[in-house]
Amino acid sequence: MKRFLGRTLPWLLALPAAVWAVFRLAGWDSWYPAAQLMAFTPYVAAGSLLPLAILLLWRRWAAAALAGVTALALVAVVLPRYFADGDALAGARGQALRVMTANVLVGSAGPADLVTLVRTHRVDVLALQEVSPEYLAAADAAGMRDELPYRVDYSVPGVEGSALLSRLPLREGGVRVNPGGFRQAHAEVVVPGGGTVLVESAHPLAPWADFATPLWARGYDDQPRATPNGPVRVLLGDFNATLDHHLLRELISSGYRDAAEVLGRGLHGTWGPYDGDMIPPVTLDRVLADRRVGVRDFQVLVLPGSDHRPVYAELVLP
Repeated sequence: MKRFLGRTLPWLLALPAAVWAVFRLAGWDSWYPAAQLMAFTPYVAAGSLLPLAILLLWRRWAAAALAGVTALALVAVVLPRYFADGDALAGARGQALRVMTANVLVGSAGPADLVTLVRTHRVDVLALQEVSPEYLAAADAAGMRDELPYRVDYSVPGVEGSALLSRLPLREGGVRVNPGGFRQAHAEVVVPGGGTVLVESAHPLAPWADFATPLWARGYDDQPRATPNGPVRVLLGDFNATLDHHLLRELISSGYRDAAEVLGRGLHGTWGPYDGDMIPPVTLDRVLADRRVGVRDFQVLVLPGSDHRPVYAELVLP
């Protein structure tokens, strides 16, 4: 037992986080359950400091070195989300566009509460996921149509519905259907001065089971890439992925910026707990904007009745 404690236990302390770091850095997360687990990388990064401290105090230098490299690697990929990048575009004189996205949990969220958020933040474009026709009717009865009269409506009963609601005119409305059936409403928003912005309500299938994980990955293959040399594009919604999933990082690298990360708010959880289970919150809901677009404000809000928290961003168009 003494030999076990002296030789084996130090490595058992250091190895779990080290294996996690290898999978995170290599992007080995497209299979179940790695796709689910990877969302909790910020918590593993914080937890990796504990075995490091134990091994240093225990003077198990080889295992401590592995734990140190592991902690450094994990902290290096997570900590930048906490720091704003000093966005020079936020102070530009371009047209402001206030956007919000909300997953309404199959219509369980309070429609009047959602209307209040739209009014309070003077939202120009609202992206909805898991929205049903009945929910939209209830929201309109609470005053939504008075605030956002233009819409691209692909709401359906169940979890697959999607819609874009806008204070500004919409044109060329359509829908993208992800593997697994989740819909993504999209349209051109006509902004004052005659320009347009392509906006889409993102909602790839969640990797909630073994059979669903390949569908989740295929859904990312179909997500619209940024067009930094073409039309300005904003992609917002429930991405069912975090910045620790390589599929989302690859999508962003096409020419988007994550609004939360730009302002140093990328660690604010937007999903969980769920169904009473004390799952640590993770960041699934986000606003991705063309890298030519400034980010003036970003907030994680509260919508009673939903397991997701809406996110709001004030963008500055080029």
